Amino acid sequence: MTTRRTARNLLAAGVLLLIVSAAVAGRAASPEPDPSIGAVSTAAPDPLAVAVSNAEQRLDDVPGDWRTWAELGAVYVEQARVTADPSYYARAEDALDRSLELRPEGNDGALTGLGALANARHDFAAAADLADRALAVNPYSATAWGVLTDARTQLGDYDGAGAALSRMLELRPGVASFTRASYDAELRGDTGTAVAALEQALELAATPADEAFCRTYLGGLAWADGDVDEASRHYAAGAEAAPGNPPLLLGQARVAAARGEVEEATRKYRQVVQAQPLPAHLVEFGEFLLAVGEEDEAAEQFAVLATVWKLFEVNGVADDLEVALFEADHGDPAAAVAAAEAEFARRQSIDAHDALGWALHRAGRDVEALEHARAATALGGEDARFLYHRGAIEAALGRVDEARATLTAALDRNPYFSPLHAPRAEQLLTALGGRP
Repeated sequence: MTTRRTARNLLAAGVLLLIVSAAVAGRAASPEPDPSIGAVSTAAPDPLAVAVSNAEQRLDDVPGDWRTWAELGAVYVEQARVTADPSYYARAEDALDRSLELRPEGNDGALTGLGALANARHDFAAAADLADRALAVNPYSATAWGVLTDARTQLGDYDGAGAALSRMLELRPGVASFTRASYDAELRGDTGTAVAALEQALELAATPADEAFCRTYLGGLAWADGDVDEASRHYAAGAEAAPGNPPLLLGQARVAAARGEVEEATRKYRQVVQAQPLPAHLVEFGEFLLAVGEEDEAAEQFAVLATVWKLFEVNGVADDLEVALFEADHGDPAAAVAAAEAEFARRQSIDAHDALGWALHRAGRDVEALEHARAATALGGEDARFLYHRGAIEAALGRVDEARATLTAALDRNPYFSPLHAPRAEQLLTALGGRP
């Protein structure tokens, strides 16, 4: 399993250190949330709970405080990310809308918060529009530039995302901007720059949460390169700073799976899905269980997945990308194509190209699939799963030489990219006369 979806979730959800710390301090905060908190430590007291409590107390005393309403909405978005409970999105929307009712003009904080909420719900076009509106009010808001960066990235506007990121870096060089810079470089295949940007972010990390956030990304880059030991080192260092952090636990589960430590991997995966039952986490755990022969328990995870999807849908989250990939691998190819086409109509990112290509392949439409598989791998980054998908499509079309080269590249990049799909890539490559 690669890190691309993990990175997308961490960045697009938004991270709100300045607003949380201000609320913890018991004072009215700036309307502009600062996206630099990363993964929140589970250690007591919970800073998000404190932030909510302080904001609510302030609003009891001063119900017309539009800045604090914006602050509260931003904290609710962060709570949804940390807990994987999408019911917080409705609370966030109510608080941010209330802020705008009280201050319809010049309220860039509420607009930025609504943009972060739209990103979290995967409505990236709306997020970009809201960020643009916030920047029309306050062009110096680094947070709004961050929301715009995330939205444009997910829409597939990589040049536009790079321009927004450059402005964010100018305004506020820090953990939030450097981690985004790392992700942008990773997408383009510039691993050296990606690592350097994260090392800069780590140097600036002022809290255990910031350090854990940076270590998660550094471990992810090492993992994407198949460097299990280096990934393990970063995940362990991050876990020392923030014990129980779900993204770090996920990294440790992948490391254990790669090392053949089935019991340890199972334990870590269970901790992840208990703390953050996100669809991608449930799918990954289920696929790991299938790979080790635990089909009944895998079916249990996939049953939970169906319930979680309904909960997310009720709370305004569109997740057709994950639905398409799951249906392609474990369900109905026709349903996979329908979901992938719906996602692609909303955005033309490399993730959407990959999902549509894979769904079309599973539906037997390989000529169409190849166009999307090539687009998914055209930006420069060498995502092992994307390469596996492309190689399988090339093989189905009888392009044996191309398939061998692509599958070899996938496994050279990360031979552990998925406990279920990496062995399939090896088997296909062997069947095509590739390396034993």
